[in-house]
Amino acid sequence: MVNGSQYADVIIDISIEKLDRPFTYRIPERLSGIICVGSRVRIPFGGGNTEKKGYVTAIKDHADYDDDKIKDILGLVDGSISAEERSFEIAAYIKDTYGGTLSQALKAVIPVKSKVKPVEHKTLVRKMSVEELRSLADEAFRQKKTAKERLLRALAEDDRIPVSFVTRQLNVSGSTVNSIIKSGAAALESDTEYRKPTVSEIKNSKNLNLNAEQQIIVDTISSDMDEQKCGKYLIHGVTGSGKTEVYLRLAEKTVLLGKQVIFLIPEIALTYQTLARFYSKFGDRVSVLNSSMSNGEKFDQCERAKAGDIDIIIGPRSALFTPFNDIGLIILDEEHELSYKSENTPKYHAREVAARICELSGAALVLGSATPSLESYSEAEKGGIRLFELKERATGASLPKTEIIDLRAELASGNRSMFSRRLKSLMDEAVASGDQIMLFLNRRGFSGQLSCRECGKVVKCPHCDVPMSVHTGNKLICHYCGETAPKPSLCPACGSKYLAAIKAGTEAVEERINKMYPGVKTLRMDKDTTSAKGSYDKILSSFAEGEAQILIGTQMIVKGHDFPNVTLVGILAADLSLGVPDYRASERTFQLLTQACGRAGRGEKPGYSIIQTYQPDHYAILTSSEQDYKKFYDEEMAYRETAGYPPAVHMLAVQFFGTDEKKTSNLALELGDVIKSNGTNRILGPAPANIGKVMDYYRFVIYIKNADASKLAEIRNVCEEFLTNKNMNQMYVQFDLDPLNLI
Repeated sequence: MVNGSQYADVIIDISIEKLDRPFTYRIPERLSGIICVGSRVRIPFGGGNTEKKGYVTAIKDHADYDDDKIKDILGLVDGSISAEERSFEIAAYIKDTYGGTLSQALKAVIPVKSKVKPVEHKTLVRKMSVEELRSLADEAFRQKKTAKERLLRALAEDDRIPVSFVTRQLNVSGSTVNSIIKSGAAALESDTEYRKPTVSEIKNSKNLNLNAEQQIIVDTISSDMDEQKCGKYLIHGVTGSGKTEVYLRLAEKTVLLGKQVIFLIPEIALTYQTLARFYSKFGDRVSVLNSSMSNGEKFDQCERAKAGDIDIIIGPRSALFTPFNDIGLIILDEEHELSYKSENTPKYHAREVAARICELSGAALVLGSATPSLESYSEAEKGGIRLFELKERATGASLPKTEIIDLRAELASGNRSMFSRRLKSLMDEAVASGDQIMLFLNRRGFSGQLSCRECGKVVKCPHCDVPMSVHTGNKLICHYCGETAPKPSLCPACGSKYLAAIKAGTEAVEERINKMYPGVKTLRMDKDTTSAKGSYDKILSSFAEGEAQILIGTQMIVKGHDFPNVTLVGILAADLSLGVPDYRASERTFQLLTQACGRAGRGEKPGYSIIQTYQPDHYAILTSSEQDYKKFYDEEMAYRETAGYPPAVHMLAVQFFGTDEKKTSNLALELGDVIKSNGTNRILGPAPANIGKVMDYYRFVIYIKNADASKLAEIRNVCEEFLTNKNMNQMYVQFDLDPLNLI
């Protein structure tokens, strides 16, 4: 330490494991008092003093190295914003729990990395009398300065004119505007405003009275809030049981306490109805934050949150890191959804990170679902989460009558249509009576695999080990890497002309419906129709307003939406998700079908749900038709405990990716030996992944099981240390704790 110097620990803003530690730099006197924890700084790095960027993780008055070996911080990063200290605690938790580098964790928890220029509104304000302006205009006319004349006469008529009107409507150049300002005829005023995300027109929704079950939940959690208890709660409510109304009351309580609310939804598609309910109660004090917004919109919402301009933020996983000053409540609606788990390193789960944020903030965590994850429900059974049940629909309506249709019997009786006779009959009735219908398919596009009837070969993507899908225009598309190719007329393997694709996608369903009911307006909602900004809101609001009678779509149409006029839900090929090679396949199928069935009969009219399946006796399908979660949970947990899968035990997936198959396989074998020599974990693999190649990268995986998650963290740390000394040219390794997707 020299003459009272201060030092900063800086984490480099790059994702290289070897640099996954802070480096000490001297804070020059000119920056003393300016740099703080969270500042983003420019620093010289390495032997060549290459300029890098990093975050200040700590400030101290001493260094652990010789002072002459310590370099000075060069300066602040222009346009950077300071990260909250809480962000570092959360980043450290994410790194320790899920792996990866601290820099990667910081990138995940800091929602906006740099400042965005504010929106400015500039106005010309009259500074001379009307007579003086008219005199100057006459002079401009004589000098044939027509643009200047137009502006002067406009100022004589109106004492305040927006500059945007001047340049666009009056067609006056900036130089002319400046000349008038210099003459003293007018002055320029400027003000800024926050960008606010645009959504479809929101209509006020009525306040609903709580039933006894709902009131108990609100009273209990509110009482805990008054006593400053940091509680965790799981609301298990049947579809249509009024969970959102409970959320609204709890949010209202939180705001009255002067604290802020983070409301997480699994998908952007759910924003419209959720925002409508909250906006009706809280107005401009509620906002949204999601990936479809511009950088400027995201930045301004974070600025509004820090400034106390909003009380509630609504959005998917990333909204969890909104920089509120005093979080009082975090809600995860549809908490079972897969999208709450990050697919990129670090592969954190929003549910677990939210729990950590609540611990640090003294906030309440509320999880809600009609089909809770096995993880949350098992924790509730053990007493780690307080469980509430909503067993009745809030409106008093009955759950839909659900029928299972055996497609094997339909085929045997000669029905080769995608619609069973029972579903077709109910659709005819609904169309005739003007009721709305939702048709759900767990696939998109003309997504049939193109296969040869002679040799049986399936046309696969040249870059990925997956079949390509047939789309309109005789085009093949890979839904993993985006590769496109013309549909071949002959089999690439044997030359046969007998190539066929089953049209089992949403486009095919829409095409068939339009032929069956030519005068009926339909909407299709899938990945293809929702790629444009605002498309989610447009489709959902259109269906909600009754502009279409039939909504056809993939998973996004069956999650959390409330359409009172829907009396019929048809589930086509319900068992497709059971065929996925994943231990969670039954759970996902149960959740999906239960949620889908629950879209029907939410208004005054009774509802019907039809489940079409080739596996009518599977317990996931039977229990979903009965909306019997507990029965499904007991059977599924028995399987998980016997087979040794989460949540009965914890599991760490070590995933290998590389362009050279042999080198990647050898790396997996090497690391497998390291894992086997460390501890008594149960190990599966190494082995090729379910999909062996994607985008020219070969994939291998090792699964490690242990009842103690901390033991898996130790193994992960050993693996990460081993990999720092390996040549990883065109190879990389990821770690996934309790994976939701088996690659």
